[in-house]
Amino acid sequence: MTRTSTPELQSAPLFDHLEELRRRIIFALIFLALGMVLAFQFRMGLIELIKVPLTYSQAYQDGKVQLVTLHLTEQFMLSLNLSFWAGLALALPFILWQVWAFIAPGLYPQERRWALPFVVGAGVAFVLGIVFGYRMVLPTMVRFMADFMGGAVELNQSLGSYIGTVTTFLVAFGLAFELPILTVILTRIGLVNHELLRRGWRIALVAIMVFAAVLTPTPDPGSMLLVAVPLYVLYELGVLLSRIFRVQPLPEPEESALTP
Repeated sequence: MTRTSTPELQSAPLFDHLEELRRRIIFALIFLALGMVLAFQFRMGLIELIKVPLTYSQAYQDGKVQLVTLHLTEQFMLSLNLSFWAGLALALPFILWQVWAFIAPGLYPQERRWALPFVVGAGVAFVLGIVFGYRMVLPTMVRFMADFMGGAVELNQSLGSYIGTVTTFLVAFGLAFELPILTVILTRIGLVNHELLRRGWRIALVAIMVFAAVLTPTPDPGSMLLVAVPLYVLYELGVLLSRIFRVQPLPEPEESALTP
């Protein structure tokens, strides 16, 4: 399918595209910086929030788990690291809006109406992924790892390492919940369709199981299933959305009757 040329879809010179890209990147970085500054003000509350899954551990309740800092600069660096991820979560809708603003001039007017659903849907999906991982999976995984030796030894856990592990886990879950949104985007630009996704469900299931095994480094199959099952449900949701938002083929033009 070829697109008809319109004045607003005319290709701009390369340097104009690069200038627009630079401007959008600068705006995105400004929003990220503002999010980081705001998150940094609440870093102590964020640290306490991240420590909550550890409180489900019996060893922690018995005082046999201590979160410590090992280096002089570790407290400052982990505060910056935590502020970055929290700031990114806060700024994500604004960053996604910049992405959309960059690609929107090359779209048809009817395609641009997906701007708000795209930005809101991606932001909500990311937050839902973080909340699901934090409330449903993380407590079980952290409790299993902390109580693995049954309290026979005391655990002096680096606070920076603990926060890094937890934030990596939550960000991975947030990104995984973007799968339906990504599926809709790839469907609309014609890279995938619901039939292709339906045929590839076995490959998707294996990939999800591998991802779940890597994300939950415990031999507990329950934790892995807590990750794998919702991810596969998201894949099936992506298949359904791909079918709903599939690109309809244009009707073939009728051949004009030949005149004698």
